[in-house]
Amino acid sequence: MLNAYLDFYRAALKDRAFGLSHDQLQLAHPPATLTLARLIGHMTMVEYVWFRDRFDGHRMVELFDSLNWDADTDAEMTLAQTWPVEELFERFDTAIDDSRARSNAAASLDAVSARTNHEGEHWSLRWIMIHMIEEYARHCGHADLIREAIDGDVAS
Repeated sequence: MLNAYLDFYRAALKDRAFGLSHDQLQLAHPPATLTLARLIGHMTMVEYVWFRDRFDGHRMVELFDSLNWDADTDAEMTLAQTWPVEELFERFDTAIDDSRARSNAAASLDAVSARTNHEGEHWSLRWIMIHMIEEYARHCGHADLIREAIDGDVAS
């Protein structure tokens, strides 16, 4: 059930950007700076953070590991704005595939992360998946508003 809900929200985020041009994916609605491209770039990184880095304990993919976070605290979003539409979706899908493979390889939802939080506690895979559902749900709400402002399309 957790996989199904997580996949639902992953698809919902992609749906909000479906059929838009590169320029449309860059549209922000001031004073906000959030765009659909920035949201998808952010969630691409978040997939890697939670499943690759924190859960499996592997180094972050070079694409995001080498970003200058001191110069730009939203560096993953800024980077995503430079990607053509096809590359944006390809990178997002690759991150999702990587996350699915890692969660599917776990013995159970009770498996714990390799890395710990600031209190030294491990996250369970169950907790990570619920957190990711929450993260996607929040950002899908943002995406709904951005898409409607771009061309009037509303999620059905």
